[in-house]
Amino acid sequence: MKNSVSLLIWFLSFPLLAQSDLVQSGPMTAYSNMREVLLWVQTTRPADVYFTYWDIKNPTEKLKTQTVQTVENNAFIGKVTISKLEPSQKFEYELFINNQKVDLDYTLKFETQPIWKWRGDAPDFSFVTGSCAYINETQYDRPGTPYGSNYQLFTRIYEQNPNFMLWLGDNVYLREVDWDSKTGIQHRFTHAHSLPELQPVWGSMHHYFIWDDHDFGPDNSDRSFPMKKVTNEVFKDFYPNPNYVFDEGTTGFFQWADCEFFLLDNRYWRTPDLRKDLKDPSILGKDQLEWLLDALAYSKASFKFVVMGGQFLNPAKTGESYENCAPEERQYIIDKIKELKINGVLFLSGDVHYSELTKLDLSETYALYDLTVSPFTSGIGGRESALNTLSLPETVVKDHNFAKIEVFGTLKDRALRIHIIDSNGKTRWTKEIKASQLKF
Repeated sequence: MKNSVSLLIWFLSFPLLAQSDLVQSGPMTAYSNMREVLLWVQTTRPADVYFTYWDIKNPTEKLKTQTVQTVENNAFIGKVTISKLEPSQKFEYELFINNQKVDLDYTLKFETQPIWKWRGDAPDFSFVTGSCAYINETQYDRPGTPYGSNYQLFTRIYEQNPNFMLWLGDNVYLREVDWDSKTGIQHRFTHAHSLPELQPVWGSMHHYFIWDDHDFGPDNSDRSFPMKKVTNEVFKDFYPNPNYVFDEGTTGFFQWADCEFFLLDNRYWRTPDLRKDLKDPSILGKDQLEWLLDALAYSKASFKFVVMGGQFLNPAKTGESYENCAPEERQYIIDKIKELKINGVLFLSGDVHYSELTKLDLSETYALYDLTVSPFTSGIGGRESALNTLSLPETVVKDHNFAKIEVFGTLKDRALRIHIIDSNGKTRWTKEIKASQLKF
């Protein structure tokens, strides 16, 4: 009798267990705009995937998305666009695989952005950001002390409940076993995406991405990397940003309320750091550089976030700093901001395995800031931090950390507040910058 009851319980729970077994990573809430969002999931094998969703103000009226099939060639990834939505809505959703609901112990949610222009002040919002997420895999890591640690940092991010998360590069760390094959690159992205602590983060806030060298190719890689078209393809499968400006590379753009984010690719067109014979070394390449200046000049945003993997303002001629690798291009960008009188520019960067706020005071204009946030879970760095003479010393943090940025206030008095938070949830410092400080 006891065995019969156990068998019945197992039989009844089998569909639930079977569907959970089909989830490799996600679901992930990708981009959002006023009329459309994108949902993402990865399965362990071919499957039919769809979502149901409902406005939290009307939970009894559930809507169903189209069904998509996941296939091996793109790592069993399914992407579903939900369109014809209305602004300022908040939704919850569920995942179905092969017509069976997947039960999770956290809430999946998404939102559409509000329509506000000519109607009132821009809405307040918050986002989290950072870089360098190393997830250990013993058989492919270097021997010795594991390079990744403190994965609970992602739980601390989940607890912040921001509107979205902006990943600043080195979101995964390709190893030498990975970067010479498409299946190897897919394996590394899959392994990083599947971290248990990340799953609630994927499903509870929107996500936007850039890359740096470790999710592009080998350490300090550049335009010469022969597999760059493959990593570009895999990146776009795993990281569905709302747009990509060029056919190749990961340059993109998105807007949230009165803020705009210019997502730069510092690898695909980068000249090799060791080509000292080049008269015009470049990190962005001509086309991307001119697109950035065009877009900044056109923008009317309160804050214009220029997002790139490596530090921009750091004046130290060391490592992969912009000043060391492409000083003329760095100065050209600064000069154009002044010449074109572009208000509201702030730089966001990662890469260096410590966090700091860099401030460049300029004559006849406002001070430029570069907020560097690193690392999430990779090894701690910071030996070169003393070389950055523009760094605000009280902002240097050499621990696993992330930033939460709040944007608030009326359009006439818009401000942002930066919090640097460590993996234990402790706020290490807070600083406020007003839009009025970033104007000619």
